[in-house]
Amino acid sequence: MRMIFGLVLVVGLALAGAAVYMAKGYINKTEYALQQELQIKAKTGGLVEIYVVNTPKNYGDQLTKKDVEKIYWPKNALPEGAFLDEKALFPDDAKDPRYVLRQMEKFEPVLAVKVTAPGQQAGLNGEIEKGMRAFAIKVEAADFLQPGDRVDVYWTGSVSGVEGDLTRLIETTMKIIAVDRNDKKNASDGAIMNRTMTVAATPEQVARLAQAQATGRLVMSLVGMGDEVQSGFVEVDSKGLLGIETQQVVKAEEQKVCTIKTRKGADLIEIPIPCTN
Repeated sequence: MRMIFGLVLVVGLALAGAAVYMAKGYINKTEYALQQELQIKAKTGGLVEIYVVNTPKNYGDQLTKKDVEKIYWPKNALPEGAFLDEKALFPDDAKDPRYVLRQMEKFEPVLAVKVTAPGQQAGLNGEIEKGMRAFAIKVEAADFLQPGDRVDVYWTGSVSGVEGDLTRLIETTMKIIAVDRNDKKNASDGAIMNRTMTVAATPEQVARLAQAQATGRLVMSLVGMGDEVQSGFVEVDSKGLLGIETQQVVKAEEQKVCTIKTRKGADLIEIPIPCTN
């Protein structure tokens, strides 16, 4: 009997020791996970739920409740104008939907600057500064040019009295405010194609661009971000492109010869003499 009692006691102590060991391991893991969570919270400021689009949206598309969902976002990196409340994004008294002002990819945050107010149509009025005009031009442009980019505009055409075509920089650092939406499946990224782009221009610039468009063809060149340097006069013709120099032929002046006539017998002879004038 004592032997059985002693065996039960030993087994009980072994089980108790195992339980304590397992409990200690669990507590250590839980404490480590808690410390990790506290460190992440300290770095991110915690997580908040914001609205993102759950499908790609293009300029002019309607934004409905089916197009958005909530995800967790670091509070320290919260974008300005993000929507955290459904009533702020879709007010109860709003009769008409919002529209997309900038292209958004899947899971991109919905920001106030990317959508219109409820019922307000997407348009260019908000992109045009005071005193500027929107002017659409057909140009040869690369597919990577997007609204907000700044470009130089070059004109190529023929000029009376000039042999061959002439290319000249006519406008610099113009802001693109809209781009036509061509089917990208038919062209690779960066391909040069004829496209209609809308730029912000002064009335004088509109007149120059209209004249240039009517008399030749236009090409846009992307200006680097932050580059505010105004390009000077730039012009290239066919001869300058190939390095052909035009040589001027100078005609030698005809030397004036003065003579006197004298008769010797039946012959009339001209004798050269120095010219007096």
